[in-house]
Amino acid sequence: MTKRTVAVLFGGQSGEHEVSLVSAQAVIAGLDAAKYTILPIGITKNGHWISGHEAMPRLLAAADKAKLPAATAAAATQAHWPEERLDAETDEPAALVRHANEPTPADLLPPAVDVVFPVLHGPLGEDGSVQGVLELAGIPYVGCGIAASAVGMDKALMKAAFAAAGLPVLPWLLVRRVDYQGDPETVCNQIEANLSYPVFVKPANMGSSVGVSKAKDRAGLIAGLNEAAGYDRRIIIEQGIPAREIEVSVLGNDAPVASIPGEVVPSNEWYDYAAKYIDGASHIHIPAPIEPEVAEKVQSMALLAFQSIDGAGLARVDFLLNKETGELWLNEVNTMPGFTPISMYAKMWAASGLAYAALLDRLIELALERGR
Repeated sequence: MTKRTVAVLFGGQSGEHEVSLVSAQAVIAGLDAAKYTILPIGITKNGHWISGHEAMPRLLAAADKAKLPAATAAAATQAHWPEERLDAETDEPAALVRHANEPTPADLLPPAVDVVFPVLHGPLGEDGSVQGVLELAGIPYVGCGIAASAVGMDKALMKAAFAAAGLPVLPWLLVRRVDYQGDPETVCNQIEANLSYPVFVKPANMGSSVGVSKAKDRAGLIAGLNEAAGYDRRIIIEQGIPAREIEVSVLGNDAPVASIPGEVVPSNEWYDYAAKYIDGASHIHIPAPIEPEVAEKVQSMALLAFQSIDGAGLARVDFLLNKETGELWLNEVNTMPGFTPISMYAKMWAASGLAYAALLDRLIELALERGR
């Protein structure tokens, strides 16, 4: 059997750099060595590209250990991938970034690459930017296309797409950083006139709860706006509710399918970065302990949400289920969710009968199908 060459992109310049490293480690280890030759390409926080089997160890060594799970942080300087599974054992920048001197799209990646798996989370990776480069190069890649990636990354555009599709979203406001910094009191007054505490304050373009905070009063709101403004020029403020966090995985191109739903019970007051990646104390229930009719509604809404942004390949769709009223609200679509075997996306598919290695195979098949 002829092996396919899979270029795995990871790292990146967003606040989710460390999350990407953990996801990519799992993807590289999970790809079947009998089927694939792996070309690792790491992107440092300053935008330098490193290809070859030393890419992952070098990025792990430079990573913020406080943002890595304890086991990953402890092994960060020791990580090394078996050389027989990898190609391009060089510290030279990957061909993808030599486009300034070689502007022809065909030169952006080595001709031997069959498909790219962009395990990049956040801006400059998950937002359509890398997807656009790959489209120009004519190279198939795993996941959503340019438009879906951009809309799925931008919470304001995403919510507008959901609303246009008739999907329920909680009340929210968009604040521009320039307006907040120019007149913070007026902006806070506007928020308080339209929403009630608690509210969640989020950078419009970020994931993994990076830059997100829960505000219970004016002081918390100001702190949250200042935090979010450090990550984005546009800030989302969402109405908070007493909610259960229900998630579902979507897989496919023109005929997507939904996994069984799962529920996350966060270790902290809400599902923040530490609860997701650091303390390991959050609880996962798969399947989610919800009524069958609610589960069916979650699945059908997830597929509609995926199609409303023109999704392809994969996404994890997150919902908020009001503990008091039973109302179901669509929260967001993640076009490149966390991708370790214990991440919700993979775990919900495993519980639905699709193991991690088979899931990776299916995603590569979908990428090649979409490329054709």
